[in-house]
This record gives sequence, C-alpha cells and structure tokens, in this order.
Amino acid sequence: MATNFLSMKKSTSTGGLNAMVDDGFEYSLGPPESGFSLFLADRTKKVHFIRHAEGYHNVATKETGDNTCLLRGSSPASAHALYDSRLTAKGIDQAEMLRAHLAKRPSGSRSFTAFDLVVVSPLTRTCETALGVFGSPREPGKPAFLATTDAPEGSPEWAAGAKVAPPRFLVREECRERWGRYVCDGRRPIREIAAEFPNFDFSEIVHDDDVFYADGRETDEHCCARAVKFLEWLNKRPEKCIAVVTHSSFLRHLFGQFGEALHDDDRDSLQRLAGNCELRSIILCSHGNKDGKAIDPLMPPTQAPSTVRMKSESVMGQKESEESQEPVKF
Repeated sequence: MATNFLSMKKSTSTGGLNAMVDDGFEYSLGPPESGFSLFLADRTKKVHFIRHAEGYHNVATKETGDNTCLLRGSSPASAHALYDSRLTAKGIDQAEMLRAHLAKRPSGSRSFTAFDLVVVSPLTRTCETALGVFGSPREPGKPAFLATTDAPEGSPEWAAGAKVAPPRFLVREECRERWGRYVCDGRRPIREIAAEFPNFDFSEIVHDDDVFYADGRETDEHCCARAVKFLEWLNKRPEKCIAVVTHSSFLRHLFGQFGEALHDDDRDSLQRLAGNCELRSIILCSHGNKDGKAIDPLMPPTQAPSTVRMKSESVMGQKESEESQEPVKF
C-alpha cells in the first residue's frame, strides 16, 4: 500500500489539498468530471526518476530481518562498514541491465532514450548507479558538440553512424536520501567522492563534510518540503529530458504528496515503493506561479529531527525494506 502525504497540507481558502505551500494550486484541475488536465507544452518537461541499484545495506537488512544493523552503536557513524553504503555485484548488474533497456527504449524520434541532464544524489550508491546506467558523463563545461560518442550499438542510429553527446552529471544534495539515524544514509566528504567519480559536477554542493547526518531521523515534514523544493529547482532547469538518480524514501516523500485526482491504479503506481534500479517517468508541469522564485541552497534544519519511521507496503502486499522502513522478510 502506498504512503500518502496529501493530508499534511490543507488549503486555507477552499478546503482542498495543495501541492505546495501557498501556491494557490488545487489538485482538481479543469472540469472535475472530465478526467483530464490541460497544460501548456512549454511548461512541461519529462523527468525519469531512478532509485539506486542494490546496496550492501539492502542485503544486510534482508538478512538480519530488521534495521538494527544500520545503527552506529557506540562508534562514529562514519566508522561503520555500511556508512554511505556501496552497490553489491548484483546492484552493478542491475544498473547495466537498465542501461541496456534504455538503449532500446524509443523516445521522441530516436530508437533509444537519451538524456539532456542526469541529476545525482551525492551518496556513493547513487553515483555508482548513475555511472552504471549512463556511462561516463560529459566533462563539466564541455559543449555537447565536442563530446560526441556513438549511438547505442545495434540501433538504427548506430548503423547510420549517428553520434550522440553523453549527458552531464550534476550532483545535488536536495535529492539525497532521508538522512539521519541509519549509517547508510550518511555520506563521505565530497573531496573523497569527487576523486572517485571524475567529471561528475559537484560545483553546486555547498558542504564538503556531511552536515545533515545526525542520530535523529529527518522529519517527514522536512523531507516532503525539500522534495518539493527539488521540483522547483528542476523546473528552473533549461533541459527538457532529465534523469534523477535518487532513493526510495525520498521518492515516497515526493510522490506521496501528489496523485489525489488520479485513478486508483495510477496513484498506486506513482506512490508505491520503488524497487532497486527501478525507472519511474513523470511529466513535470509548472503552473507559472513559482517560476521566478529564488532557490536557496539546502541547509540543515534548525530543529532537532524526529526518529519516526514510516512503513510502506508493495503492490504485492509484502513489506519491503529501505533505509527508513522496516526490512523485508523473505
């Protein structure tokens, strides 16, 4: 069963539910009985959200049956073996399988899916996933016409000798996992991560050390709010086809705020727990009333975070595991 965060914000004017605080936008768009919504095409962009592939922390919680193995105990969190957890061999295979899928997934006029930009959480497992799915990124500052490579092997474009430019990889703190409590959700210093992942663009990261991680869990409210802030930032980007490599709890807090007006099956598909290396594509539409708003850098919350853990169930009715949930039992 999907986790729904829609009840967290009520409109003060009509009693309806709002997607963003004080934006004046109601979920019921257009004639309610029509079942449709109309948007101006130039205010939309396609965003492909990808949860990271399998990490060692995922395996550990499945094997132990709970999340105790993700607690730091009496030692510093950064000393734990699962701190900023990496991908397993299976996870690396999952990323390569998704890459092969995208190479044959038609998009626009091409026989494969190409991206203008890949946005990546700064945690190690998401950087590893992005590298496995998309290959080496384009060097920051290098124009696309100077960084072309062959189209996916075996495609009609490849047979015709067509060239494509690899996307830029831009790292953003806003789409990292819900932080705190569990050691897998802390990150190493950026100086270490950047050295391991050359040509990833870390220029918009403010802090070298992880100033967000703490023993207390980030609140649901804060995670929901930064997820919507992340949408505002995406909306300001000039690219039209964007991939975001992120985490399942972050996606629950993002998608759980949307979908009230959707058919039940569509809402469940949007809000359900994402599997490892799962691709979920959406159309992001701006209503224009926040387009000029400045986006401030993400900073640590001033209030102490809660330690409340949210549970989620898959569409199969089985409890699944993620960094902030009860682990799967199978």
